[in-house]
Amino acid sequence: GHSRHRRTRQHDVLTLSPVPNTPQLLFLLRGINVGGHKKVPMAQLRHLASSLGFVAPRTYIASGNLIARTALEPDDAATALAAALSDHFGFEVDVVVRTAEQWRDLLASGPFPDAEEARPKFLHVGVSGAAPPATAQQELERYLRGQERVCVGDRHVWLDYAEGAGRTKLTPKVLDRAMGAPVTCRNWRSAQKLAELLDDVD
Repeated sequence: GHSRHRRTRQHDVLTLSPVPNTPQLLFLLRGINVGGHKKVPMAQLRHLASSLGFVAPRTYIASGNLIARTALEPDDAATALAAALSDHFGFEVDVVVRTAEQWRDLLASGPFPDAEEARPKFLHVGVSGAAPPATAQQELERYLRGQERVCVGDRHVWLDYAEGAGRTKLTPKVLDRAMGAPVTCRNWRSAQKLAELLDDVD
């Protein structure tokens, strides 16, 4: 509608910033390119982002990590991307968004620094689009096995799959239910790599 157009113009006037100075956003897609389901080629993801007016879209590995700039509010940008994916591919993809600053703050506040060092592939951070219910931590602790640890935060959860994620009971279904929203996970190594890419400001 007209109101959005007007708001965008007014926003540009207020900040007087050219588009390259708009914040970098990190979009995390969930459950694509796994076992032949929900195939989203990264070149097409970048193309879709460009078609939405996102600037300088870049992707990292095939699990669905997109970095781009846009004048849209982060949540609006994630909604627009999810809608474009649904239109283009014919299936729903959950998209969670974080600003570069939010992502760096998240990684700097990890509760399991020992796991970051010892087992970066078994330590995962899961992010969601909504604040979890107060029961989330207790609910997830019921599913812990062996040396596993979990720590629920604001719209995120840290998972230390001490012996690997192969036999854990902390499945995506369990996480979603406890957190009250779809959770998208990345291991510590990938999470760090994404932070480096966000730092790499062109």
